[in-house]
Amino acid sequence: INDIAHNNGVIALENVFGNIVSMVELAKANGIKAILCSLLPAYDFPWRPGMEPAGKVLQLNEWIRDYADRNGITYVDYHSAMRDSRNGLPGNLSKDGVHPTLEGYKIMERLVLEAINKTVR
Repeated sequence: INDIAHNNGVIALENVFGNIVSMVELAKANGIKAILCSLLPAYDFPWRPGMEPAGKVLQLNEWIRDYADRNGITYVDYHSAMRDSRNGLPGNLSKDGVHPTLEGYKIMERLVLEAINKTVR
């Protein structure tokens, strides 16, 4: 999400995805089973209003899910479990629309533990 927000400069969405693929390939080369997770929903960034990141988040999540499916990698879909009607984080799951609250982390914990158990069995 930080790359989509351009926190460290502008980076193309394709390059963000390429970086994720590179990390997975490095993990595989070292005998590590990767688990890929979706980005959390984000409708806006309070520190960069008007960027409207929801569409980019959805696109990147689609690429990540497709890559995971094609490569037999476990995928954790936080986005579907946590989004509101605007494809953002609802107020009970985030105070700033980006960072999860304790309630949000509990949802994430449940989903990722299921994925870990599925992957390491």
